[in-house]
Amino acid sequence: MGRRSSQKKNVAMLDSDDTDSVSSSSTIRSDYIGVSGGEEVQFDKDTLLDQYLDALFEKRGSTREKALASLIEAFNNNLPHEFVEKKFATLLHQCLNSIKRGSAKEVSMAAHLIGLLALTTGPGAKAQEILEESVSPISEALKSRHETSKMSALLECLAIITFVGAEEPEHTEKSMQIMWQVANPKLGPNVAAAKPSPLVIATVVNAWSFLLTTMDGWTLDPKNWQESIAYFSTLLDKDDRSVRMGAGEALALIFEIGSLEKFSKGSSESSNSEADKSRELMHIQGLRSKILGQVKNLSAEAGGKGAVAKKDLNSQRNTFREILEFLEDGYSPENTVKIGGDSLSTTSWAQLIQLNFLKHFLGGGFVKHMQENEFLHDVFDFSPKKSLASAEYRLSASAKRLYKSPNSGLNKARTQFLNKQRAISQGKNTGQFAVSFDPDMA
Repeated sequence: MGRRSSQKKNVAMLDSDDTDSVSSSSTIRSDYIGVSGGEEVQFDKDTLLDQYLDALFEKRGSTREKALASLIEAFNNNLPHEFVEKKFATLLHQCLNSIKRGSAKEVSMAAHLIGLLALTTGPGAKAQEILEESVSPISEALKSRHETSKMSALLECLAIITFVGAEEPEHTEKSMQIMWQVANPKLGPNVAAAKPSPLVIATVVNAWSFLLTTMDGWTLDPKNWQESIAYFSTLLDKDDRSVRMGAGEALALIFEIGSLEKFSKGSSESSNSEADKSRELMHIQGLRSKILGQVKNLSAEAGGKGAVAKKDLNSQRNTFREILEFLEDGYSPENTVKIGGDSLSTTSWAQLIQLNFLKHFLGGGFVKHMQENEFLHDVFDFSPKKSLASAEYRLSASAKRLYKSPNSGLNKARTQFLNKQRAISQGKNTGQFAVSFDPDMA
């Protein structure tokens, strides 16, 4: 009774007018100015997140939606590590409940918040738990195939939580297969597969490519990805520009990784004879020639197909010119993005795809996370001049994390992250950052 009473009191501000747009945290915070005298700033920071979390228990969907929006803003504007440490399990499970029972809008926001939660915790036990607990509900929700925005949010969430939390290649490949089935639904008895929208297909392609950047070619199961090169080639002829650009980048990444036989028709474990190898090589060369022609056409497209704006057309031309240069001469794109007063450069398709996906997912929180998120620093080997991340938090939050072996670029980042924590811990007294047991942290 005490908890429910507290929840009712705490969510009054969120429940006052369901017809209003979601208030910003700064607006809501003004309702509490002066309550605690000289300590109102600390009171607001610590209390508001708890109030938003309590609101996720409310029956009214609009109240939960407002709370989710406020939590998303909080995770974008700050990295609330202490809140995550204390309330991680409760927040995750309430978001999963929203995915199971909420409106399309609520599902979209809950999925996005789960992704932000994973990025904030960084790799380790919590990220593994997020992935393990979320895959099944997300997979079930994707089967509805109704709201495009909901489908896209779920796919992006699955990509992020796998990127952070997958400990073995098969875990990543499982998520990639779930995505693949959304774009290429398998027909069952008396079941008609719903045709995915162009936005959903583009999201699948981008999310799939994002996860492929973390995989070594040799770890992939060829049975899962035969004919994927041919599929992406067909997408290059689609009317939707975002689909074409996503497919082009996916193909560039596949060629950059190598192991092309795993992505093309005809690969099999029994193809060991010289004749089989020769046929496979000819098949891959044929696909490459076809794709090269498509890329050349798209790099010089005059306008007609799917043209919406000159900016979009120029973006497509630039992308496919880079893909063409890569396929013809082997030069990977080199790009630089400004983050505050620092510059982050990428020199491969894998890095560029990772950066673009995270920039899109984080939106307004991109700069904040790139400046303060230690995991992203290690992923991109990025060292901002001024980082406000707390070394004390990084130790307490990651002391018990386990990282997988350093086979890929992402795995190397995990190892670098762990080594930093060990270096910090050696300079601290034993038990200085010990955390008392809390059921939410278990």
